[in-house]
Amino acid sequence: MSEKKVSLLEGFKAFLMRGNVIDLAVAVVIGAAFTQVVNSIVKGVINPLVGAFGTKDLEGYSSCLKGPCVTDPKTGEATEGIRILWGSVLSATLSFLITAAVVYFLMVLPMAKYLAKRAAMQAAKEGVRETLEVSELEVLKEIRDALVSQRGGPAGESGENPGRGHDQ
Repeated sequence: MSEKKVSLLEGFKAFLMRGNVIDLAVAVVIGAAFTQVVNSIVKGVINPLVGAFGTKDLEGYSSCLKGPCVTDPKTGEATEGIRILWGSVLSATLSFLITAAVVYFLMVLPMAKYLAKRAAMQAAKEGVRETLEVSELEVLKEIRDALVSQRGGPAGESGENPGRGHDQ
């Protein structure tokens, strides 16, 4: 039984030590901090700007679905009617759109450009390597031809094929 526990612990340790798990943990921590910044921007800047065109900030906009909505001034909860808080939904949607835009334009797009440049550089290196291999092959053919001509003529006269060994 102890062997299973050791192997399970080793497997768990290997899982935790993978780069993907560490990267994911860092992303979650940064994402949480970034979410607070975006929420502050929406609540502190966008909501008041939207409220400048209306009577209150974005979070306060609501509609009454059934009957007149009467709210308790102490708790702020509706005592009569069904209140729909569409302003808070709009605020959350704006927070999401801002977060998505910032992540895309500041993280995803630059990384995609970097990876594309890296792939192009790798392809260029591969092209140079193929050119070198072809030129090496041409040099080897020239050496073979020079050796054949030094032996006294074409390969057919001596009965050997210079491009092949005896055992092939």
